[in-house]
Amino acid sequence: MTERAERAERAGESETRPVAGVTGGRAPSALTALLTCAMAFSMMQLFLLGALGPRLVAELDVSPTVLGLATTVGFSTAAVLSPVGGRVVDRVGPRRCLVVLLAVAAVALALIGSAPGAGFLLAAVALGGLPQALANPATNKAILAAVPPARRGSVTGMKQSGVQLGAFAAGLPLAALAGLTGWRGAMWTAAGAAAVATVWAARALPADPPAKSTPTVWAPRGMIAWLMVFSLLLGCGIASVNTYLSLYGSERLGLGPSAAGALVAVLGVAGIAGRVGWSNIAGRPDRADWLPGSLAVGAVAAALMLAGSSSFRPLAWVAAVAVGVFAVAANAVSMVLVMQRAAPGRAGQDSALVSAGFFAGFAVGPPLFGVLAEAGRYGGGWLLVAAEFAGAGAVALLWAVRERRSAVRS
Repeated sequence: MTERAERAERAGESETRPVAGVTGGRAPSALTALLTCAMAFSMMQLFLLGALGPRLVAELDVSPTVLGLATTVGFSTAAVLSPVGGRVVDRVGPRRCLVVLLAVAAVALALIGSAPGAGFLLAAVALGGLPQALANPATNKAILAAVPPARRGSVTGMKQSGVQLGAFAAGLPLAALAGLTGWRGAMWTAAGAAAVATVWAARALPADPPAKSTPTVWAPRGMIAWLMVFSLLLGCGIASVNTYLSLYGSERLGLGPSAAGALVAVLGVAGIAGRVGWSNIAGRPDRADWLPGSLAVGAVAAALMLAGSSSFRPLAWVAAVAVGVFAVAANAVSMVLVMQRAAPGRAGQDSALVSAGFFAGFAVGPPLFGVLAEAGRYGGGWLLVAAEFAGAGAVALLWAVRERRSAVRS
């Protein structure tokens, strides 16, 4: 193990404290499952907006641009609240924040399901930005508190796969349910499941330590700054795919609403596998540096396949798998890097700063794509996504080169 890796591991160990239910150096499976659920519900509303997009556009009489604006509102709220949310997690602890996260997610989903029009819909989506802001800081802090360093990469991959589990749930079972009960029934079902998870978290999670004051850092530095820019560009591309893949399948590929939603489900399943697999590899600090850039290169290829799928429709399914395996997995690897190198006591804030960059990308990407989609230029939209992934790859590879040079000099 390199000296830099040893420093990273020691920094991570400084966050660890004994937690009820964790024995023998192994994190309980119940904790991993709960953190996975928290990640799923934190972004469930936005996956549902994407998967049910054709139904919402028809019933609420909203345009594709407004659909993209809903995503922008949710992620703009999350980006603004993330730095504050990270500080709150570091101060009060992950249990309280996870309970609040799940409760607010349940309320937001219920309100979206009750939306009479575009204005109410946008307000409900904005409320759903709070769970997004708390998700990574709270779950990362819980892992640092309960999981031995050797297993943090694998547990992080599992809990990050919860986001894609949410995509799968939105794209397949909930989209199918919407065919029977309408899109509102699907939203209310998701809200009820989030309420059940809230009770589970309140009963199962160990008590937080006493609240304590931690130094506040608003400006990212070093690796965190690089990962913020990487996450911004990555988020632009992923959000565009999440929001418009189903609508593209419906409008350009001739798929029915359920089949179009299944495209999102395929992306979700591939994302689960990608996040778990690549996070395991990133668990070794000496291997993690080059992974974000390498995965971004794979994401570029996936976006180019989407651009070509209008001429060869089966390519869209291959592209959905590739987006999950490469682009979606890259965000999980970013979180592993943050946890490996977070300053002692600042894991929540550092996670939140990187998440803020990712959420900002989610806010910016869909409106840009939406302008092209409104004009029927989906091919140009997928090329824009490819350019965003290419930019993310360039940033990550430049950072990796700097890190390697720094390690050689030391």
